Amino acid sequence: MQALLAGLPLLVVLAAMALLHWRAALAGAAGLAVALAVVLGMGGFAAPLLVGVTLEAASSTATILWIILPALAIYELQSRVGALQRLRQALARISDDRSVQALLIAWFFGLFMEGAAGFGTPVALAAPLLVGLGFTPVRAVALALLGHAGGVSFGAVGTPALTQVELLGLSATALAGWTMALHLLPMIPLALAVMRLAQGERLTWAQMRLAMLAALCFLVPATALAWLAGPELVTLGGALMGGAVFAALVRQSGGQAQAGWRLADLMPYLLILVLVLVTRLVAPLQQALSGLWLGWSWGGFSGGLAPLYHPGTLLVLGLVLSASLTGRSAALGPALGAALRRLAPVALALFVMLTLARLMVHGGLIAEAAEAAAQAGAFWPLLAPLIGALGTFVSGSATASNILFTEFQAATARSLDLPLILMAAAQGVGAAIGNAIAPHNIIAGTATVGLTGRDGEVLRHTLAPVLAYAFFTGAILMLSLFLWY
Repeated sequence: MQALLAGLPLLVVLAAMALLHWRAALAGAAGLAVALAVVLGMGGFAAPLLVGVTLEAASSTATILWIILPALAIYELQSRVGALQRLRQALARISDDRSVQALLIAWFFGLFMEGAAGFGTPVALAAPLLVGLGFTPVRAVALALLGHAGGVSFGAVGTPALTQVELLGLSATALAGWTMALHLLPMIPLALAVMRLAQGERLTWAQMRLAMLAALCFLVPATALAWLAGPELVTLGGALMGGAVFAALVRQSGGQAQAGWRLADLMPYLLILVLVLVTRLVAPLQQALSGLWLGWSWGGFSGGLAPLYHPGTLLVLGLVLSASLTGRSAALGPALGAALRRLAPVALALFVMLTLARLMVHGGLIAEAAEAAAQAGAFWPLLAPLIGALGTFVSGSATASNILFTEFQAATARSLDLPLILMAAAQGVGAAIGNAIAPHNIIAGTATVGLTGRDGEVLRHTLAPVLAYAFFTGAILMLSLFLWY
């Protein structure tokens, strides 16, 4: 009974979002009210607890928003100057082969936009272009959803993974590396599923090779960036470098490339790539920048950030420098204004969800729920990615899923004496792939191509690959722990 009460706030949030279709902020507020009542009933409520939880939630919200704001501003700037449209059109003209076009747009462009902006932009941008290339609207939305899903763990310049780092205090590089390690094998059949969906029929061996090539072109640089530089560049850099290699390879085999983009269109991303690599790989600079820490502590509660080393600071620098170097400074103000308008509802939802998460941790509810989950014993690693996918299914956001369930996964890992870093990585993988079945994302995607009332058709295309991805990841994790841990 105690464990059921401990998990009740999360069940309320899930029911409010999945069944009642409430917004994240309202559902989180309902869960927070239930959590307060449960903590009070368990005799753990006190005014200092509420104050400390609120301070921690506000601190973490500000830290995460400092990443999201410049990422959204870059997207708005690029959209206003026509850079995104030119990049999409250039990719579509590389080859007349629909298989190649589907991989370039749904896979590489989708991953690229996920790494750069996240928050639904890959589907909104890729789906209409796929329709323009001749794919049916339902198939186009499903392709866009599946094509970018594997990279959502590091979307919006690493926001979901950096949220886990903020919550658990893990090594950012280690978490990114192990998360990519769990993505490695499942992402290959995901690319095959994208190709199968694009073709609508059984694949030839040549088409299978093409899909596996696309997967490897992304996975190799993404994995290297994860282990070397941390979460920020994994999806963005992997898509940028992998897409360039893939385009060169398919062009050599007969593709007809016509340049439609300009170097200035890639400037923000190239500068961010350089800034992150330099600040993460040059040891003296890394130590100097990370050495400045602005933090606070009060009654056992704490928070803070390293402002010069923070990814958001690097994004701001990349944004301002690129706009200045390319003569696009006039668009900075409107882009920032548009980003700020989009930020308000995100900020509220983040704060409410983080307050709920911190209250459940400090009020002892997460520990109680984890003890119950530990009854799954050796089978828990198989289920862990599904928990992450469930969180994204109801919230529409991998970041929100990680806020809801990362500490729950961590507490369960401690109860079962499992490696914390691997269970956090499993949560991150599940939260990522869940994007392809989240009703919020499907509805937003269908709206961009003029579909109404056909969300179920899209879900039927994406559900099986998502479940297969989550179970495959869990099986890999369980087998690995059995053999080596």
